[in-house]
Amino acid sequence: MNVPDLNYNEAGLIPCIVQDADTLEVLMMAWMNAKSLELTLERGETVFWSRSRQELWHKGATSGNVQRLVELRYDCDADTLLALVHPAGPACHTGAPTCFFRSFG
Repeated sequence: MNVPDLNYNEAGLIPCIVQDADTLEVLMMAWMNAKSLELTLERGETVFWSRSRQELWHKGATSGNVQRLVELRYDCDADTLLALVHPAGPACHTGAPTCFFRSFG
């Protein structure tokens, strides 16, 4: 698979929005670097870069809540990714189905 030229930030990272491929609900946002992108495409499951731990993070490796990749897209500026996935469980570390469960007001 040919990976397009992407515009990573100064830290070598690119944001990735994760969306349920069936419901289109936005599940989470996480960071990827070139290696995590490569592993995501190889494995067919999301792999991110943890800024706090400074290491690769295979989503669901310990919890079992993996995200099977259906399609990976990039935006018109090539500086944001969109991963359409089939989630095997909650996306949020709190146990919520999505990280976006809070609202203003």
